[in-house]
Amino acid sequence: MCLDDPTHSRRDILKLTSLLTAAGAFPLLASLQARAASEPDAPVRIGYLPITDATPLLVAHNNGLFEAEGIKSERPVLLRSWAQVIEAFISGQVNVIHLLSPMTIWARYGSKVPAKVVAWNHVGGSGLSVAPGITDVKQLGGQTVAIPFWYSIHNVVLQQLLRENGLQSVSKPASAKLAANEVNLVVMAPSDMPPALASKRIAGYIVAEPFNALAENLKVGRIQRFTGDIWRNHACCVVFMHEHDLNNRPEWSQKVVNAIVKAQLWTRDHREEAAQLLSKDGANRYTPHTPEVLTKVLAPAASERQEYLDSGAIQHAEWNDKRIDFQPYPFPSYTEQLVTRLKDTLILGEKGFLDDLDPATTARDLVDDRFVRTAIEAVGGLQAFGFPDSFEREEEISV
Repeated sequence: MCLDDPTHSRRDILKLTSLLTAAGAFPLLASLQARAASEPDAPVRIGYLPITDATPLLVAHNNGLFEAEGIKSERPVLLRSWAQVIEAFISGQVNVIHLLSPMTIWARYGSKVPAKVVAWNHVGGSGLSVAPGITDVKQLGGQTVAIPFWYSIHNVVLQQLLRENGLQSVSKPASAKLAANEVNLVVMAPSDMPPALASKRIAGYIVAEPFNALAENLKVGRIQRFTGDIWRNHACCVVFMHEHDLNNRPEWSQKVVNAIVKAQLWTRDHREEAAQLLSKDGANRYTPHTPEVLTKVLAPAASERQEYLDSGAIQHAEWNDKRIDFQPYPFPSYTEQLVTRLKDTLILGEKGFLDDLDPATTARDLVDDRFVRTAIEAVGGLQAFGFPDSFEREEEISV
């Protein structure tokens, strides 16, 4: 995606909106069924965006963890937009993806895509970056802030943060005059965000890493707040797989999830090495990012934490959470809370289906946790990931 071509991202948004309708998904689903019938033993085919959310999928491939489980995998396919990810997945070109957690709700219930969440990819790993001169959320009043998509945890968390600071989220044309308490939200591709901030087309953006670290390194922005400091250990991207694989190839599906869980465990203990292998200097060149930028996210210096505490980017020191962490279990309480909050979040486009969703029922139906439970228990339980050894939790959300 061209960094200086915002029309490109607008076309992707329109395409994604079209794909995630019943009519738009139908021909792709027909292709999916044909592929499944012609290739019942398809290897692992990963589709991903070049963000740290994809870390476990890429580590699993790089470290040969799929092969260690006895299944074949192809080189992961780098895609440039969520529209490309969705199109490749629904049509069956790829069969394992990371997807924004709210987007899985839209896909399953808005366009009836037969797929389920099987694990989380990571927790935290996102932040609100603002222009260097902004030091208070209230200063975003009358300004424009970019989000990666309407159906994203970034949009949900940002709107709560704005409300708590007396600001109202709106979506207006760029030429429209904004009230002093209004913040205009625009959808923008992550790669376009740092240039837009540098050129002052926007006052800030909220997105997955390493684009917040990139703004810091380029000195075009500062981190106002980490999203994980507002919603503790929230999921951002999750692992999404086809139901026909989960139901017809349960042993294969178990091995896929085993590899992803083991990749998360490895990453926790090899953060600097993970930053290197994900970078453009790594053997597989999975992302276009430098090792320095990725290390700032995965293995930040201890001194940086104090800087974030002093600036207010971290306000819950007692949580003692990392900039990005890895824990694969998809807690039902998170999905329930997410569905509840999406109902009250400004979302452009189709959202009528949200009215009919019961949070608890959705949490049970959207997620298939059979495989991840088995995989977690095989490596020592959730304690192996530094979390309480329980498949239940209470959501901690505090601005």
